[in-house]
Amino acid sequence: MHHSIEIEHLSFTYPDGHPALRDVSLSIQPGEKVALVGPNGAGKSTLILHLNGILRGQGRVRVCGLEVADGSLGRLRAMVGLVFQSPEDQLFSPTVFDDVAYGPLYQGLPFQEVQARVADALASVRMQAYAQRVSHHLSAGEKKRIAIATVLSMKPEVLVLDEPTAGLDPRARRSLIELLHDLPLTMLVSTHDMLLVHELLPRMVILDEGQVVADGLTSILMEDGQLLEAHGLEKPYTRIRTKKGLTG
Repeated sequence: MHHSIEIEHLSFTYPDGHPALRDVSLSIQPGEKVALVGPNGAGKSTLILHLNGILRGQGRVRVCGLEVADGSLGRLRAMVGLVFQSPEDQLFSPTVFDDVAYGPLYQGLPFQEVQARVADALASVRMQAYAQRVSHHLSAGEKKRIAIATVLSMKPEVLVLDEPTAGLDPRARRSLIELLHDLPLTMLVSTHDMLLVHELLPRMVILDEGQVVADGLTSILMEDGQLLEAHGLEKPYTRIRTKKGLTG
């Protein structure tokens, strides 16, 4: 059985000479939900953009056994559902239906199949009633769900999310975590939200200065305060503490 994601000795340097990735190797099994964490500038976004060929570095990248190469980009971009940090980068059509239908229509699928995929994708994110709404009139949490639906309509095998909880209020954030928990997909989540990592993602990969510095069970790595501090991370508060004198 193939790994869902297999990266071997991947390095990438931007045109200005800045090395963003340095000999990164990483494999993710089918069905795993994995956090990619680290400080700003660690290379997280650079890494995930290699998974569907938006960026191409030195080394090997395979998704579901398929090599990232010129001849495979069309299939790869259907297999890897990439959800950007800002939903505005993915929502540009007159209605929610049009946004979610865009990928399957671009694939040349019959309209009846497109309609079925849109319905399934919206049901997966619990937004069935929003098909004829205007995306730009929705709340941040609703836009995030629709952005996820736009990639689910392509029936991906891997879901990759960049800062999925950024800009969400507590209720929308909680709702999104529950949604992601229920999706039966291999998942790689780049995030600074350590409580999201704690609640949703059993495995954590720490990236810093373009290198993997730790890879293991979230429950174990979260207890290593020295490791987290060394790489600009904090252990999340899992309980809300009430100040004395503010209640009663």
